[in-house]
Amino acid sequence: MGYRMRPSNDPSTEPSTGEAAQAAEAPAAPARKRPKPGERRLQILQALAAMLEQPAGERVTTAALAARLDVSEAALYRHFASKAQMFEALIEFIEGSVFGLVTQIGERETDAAARAAQVVTMVLQFGERNPGMARVMVGDALVGENERLQQRMTQFFDKLEAALRQNLRGDAAAGAGGSLTPDADAQLTASILAAYVAGRLQRFVRSGFRRAPTDQLEPALQRMLSNA
Repeated sequence: MGYRMRPSNDPSTEPSTGEAAQAAEAPAAPARKRPKPGERRLQILQALAAMLEQPAGERVTTAALAARLDVSEAALYRHFASKAQMFEALIEFIEGSVFGLVTQIGERETDAAARAAQVVTMVLQFGERNPGMARVMVGDALVGENERLQQRMTQFFDKLEAALRQNLRGDAAAGAGGSLTPDADAQLTASILAAYVAGRLQRFVRSGFRRAPTDQLEPALQRMLSNA
């Protein structure tokens, strides 16, 4: 599925003149097939993510979501017990995507500073390619929703900072310069990087997705990781 969670709508085709003339005699079109198990659930999440991509979008309601999918609200609740559960599924997708890639970066990159730079770049690119997800990540889409959703995204950034700290520890001793212990130096740099990620994503969302979070990323990383 990659990063994006977009709805996939099959384009309709227009009948020819001859076909239109015979439309009254043509047999009725077959009934729309029922989605396969799990397919409708994915469609709901794709539609929710797409609705969140509206820069000045209002709070998403289950009624609007159901209308977008051309189903009843009751149909939504057959797959999710509540709208909070839908957001939790989006958050699980974000966590799985981001931290799965963090693990891959850690396995293939041996240089600590390079690992940290790649993690920061990956998270910002994820948000840039998925504006609706970025709104979830910074909490903008969660205003007025269940408080535990905000708490979970706070935990996401705590976990990201911990991952950055772990990735920086390998070479921290070389850059400590005697002013900080290796662990303290890695902790400080990880805190700065995590705050930078959160701030860039926040700016991206508040600008209506006009100011890319990856803008001038390379020189910023060089500055932040100059001692790592």
